[in-house]
Amino acid sequence: MSEALSIHHDQAGHQFETSVDGHRAYLTYMDLGKQTLDIYRTFVPNALRGRGIAAALTEKALEYADSMGYTVIPSCSYVERYMERHQRRIPKV
Repeated sequence: MSEALSIHHDQAGHQFETSVDGHRAYLTYMDLGKQTLDIYRTFVPNALRGRGIAAALTEKALEYADSMGYTVIPSCSYVERYMERHQRRIPKV
């Protein structure tokens, strides 16, 4: 993606979100306590797919988790593949 995305972290709503060309994309998670986040969904509208938006949302969420000392459980298949491709540790559940 060539332009910089403005990604907002809605902590109360447990999601990271961005709007591009009037379309909203988001990543949602649950805070399971014990320093663990379960990222369970990413959504990018068809009009925005293929532009790296899901990757940007995922990276922002993982950076947040790292900065807070959280372990991430990737229930979302996209996030799981992203973590594998970028050699991020996936916990054994």
